[in-house]
Amino acid sequence: MFCFKKKRVAGILAFSHMTISVHFAVWLSLMETLAGVRGKLDQIRLYLTKKLLPRLEDRRKYRQEFASSTSFHGVHKIVLTQSSTRRVLWLLVVTACLGIVIWQICSRFNYYFSWPTTTTVIVQHVENVKFPAVTFCNLNRFQAHAVSNLQIIFFLWNIVSGIVQTFSMEDKYFQELNGFLLGNQNFSIKEFTRENGFYLNGSTLLECEFFGKTCHPEDFEHIFTEYGNCFTFNHNDLPARSVSLSGRGLHLLFDVQQKQFTDDPALGYTDAGITFVIHSPKEMPRFDGLGLLTPVGMHAQVAIQQLKSIIQEYPWGECKPDIKLQYQDIYTTNGCLQECKAWYIQDWCGCSPFMLPGNGIECDLMKSYNCVYPAIHDIEVKGLCTVGTHNSTCPAPCEETHYPTTVTYSSFGGENAIKYISAKLKKSPEYIRNNLVTVDIKYDDLRYRITQQQKALTIPELLADVGGQLGLFCGASMITIIELLEYIFTNFFWMCLFLLLKAPEIPQWNNPPHDQPTHVEKKKRIQEC
Repeated sequence: MFCFKKKRVAGILAFSHMTISVHFAVWLSLMETLAGVRGKLDQIRLYLTKKLLPRLEDRRKYRQEFASSTSFHGVHKIVLTQSSTRRVLWLLVVTACLGIVIWQICSRFNYYFSWPTTTTVIVQHVENVKFPAVTFCNLNRFQAHAVSNLQIIFFLWNIVSGIVQTFSMEDKYFQELNGFLLGNQNFSIKEFTRENGFYLNGSTLLECEFFGKTCHPEDFEHIFTEYGNCFTFNHNDLPARSVSLSGRGLHLLFDVQQKQFTDDPALGYTDAGITFVIHSPKEMPRFDGLGLLTPVGMHAQVAIQQLKSIIQEYPWGECKPDIKLQYQDIYTTNGCLQECKAWYIQDWCGCSPFMLPGNGIECDLMKSYNCVYPAIHDIEVKGLCTVGTHNSTCPAPCEETHYPTTVTYSSFGGENAIKYISAKLKKSPEYIRNNLVTVDIKYDDLRYRITQQQKALTIPELLADVGGQLGLFCGASMITIIELLEYIFTNFFWMCLFLLLKAPEIPQWNNPPHDQPTHVEKKKRIQEC
């Protein structure tokens, strides 16, 4: 038993000696590696000192040569002038010029980053002119016989058309409206208005001429607006017309038939006549604030011009060139507002009003009354669909075509004209004065204007301003800037190299003291063990 324990202790001691020997060998190998690294670093330091770091005299010579040869005016005067007085004067002059240059450059950059713009007006004279689209509506929206016993129809139409022109609901209509909706859940105000609203045929459109050629009611396209049934001429963007043709526009004679069509004065519709709006053929008509009125018994002469506006993108202007509409070919703020409202209504009510763009399920009267109209109110109160600035829902369009108008009115016909028209139409003179409306829409001249917003300072102009200031006050150019950059970089490199070479050396912690055994002695002791 004793021999067995002795052998076990001897084995443990042998294993411990072997482990210590291995660790000590690894430590010696690491020390040798560090010594080799230190030797390499010493070699690199020696190479950098001899090859790259110039002597003090060479560095002074380099600075002297730079001062005497640089294209930055005035520097060589400071360095090479022997007189101390002249040197101080030149130093003051160069410092003052440099300060002025810095001030001017900062001023130009501040002006550039204020995103300034200028507006130019270009007038173009043409031989052929494109005519805009014109949408006409009767101020009396419904046929009298169809609404004689349904006065609620006027209020219903205001509800469904409230998406384009809001109105205030009065409490006196609520009870009557609820009763009608409960008893007529499948009633379609859209189809009712199409069949019983204003119509355009040979009895309501008595004359139509476009650039001297006869036009017909079939040349108009039906559209719903807040005025019910309306009709658009030139909805398909007719080709440009030559001025050699007789006339310069559109001539129309309407019969509004006041006894056949009526409206509710309590809702604000108290006039009789024709309202119309002039717009681009690619845009939807907008009557709110833009419609022109021609009362009965009057002749309206409308002189139009074509004005194209071009707005810069943000930050110079307020437009976003990459914004597109889903249901219209060109971007307009009115079209964007309609699509924005349609999106919110589709999301909240699960349907799409027929007067807004979209392909969802059409909203019935119950949803229009209970959901759509309150949704429109919330959209306007909360500002969910905004226009104008670049960060609004519908920013300004980058390009837009307007048709500024000048309207003059005169009484419809003299006595002889009234007699002639009365005999031709077989109507009394009183009927002529109370029902007929004449509208002439023509170009006042054959030119169009382009109002273009331009950048007041472009990048090339900014560089030219900076270069001009540098050349005027310092005689500097792009080559001078490169020279200065080269000088700064060279001195910075020398400084970094100097700091690197003068850094404290690695501590000699890996060299054993004299009183400790050397590497060879340690190996011998290990072998002896």
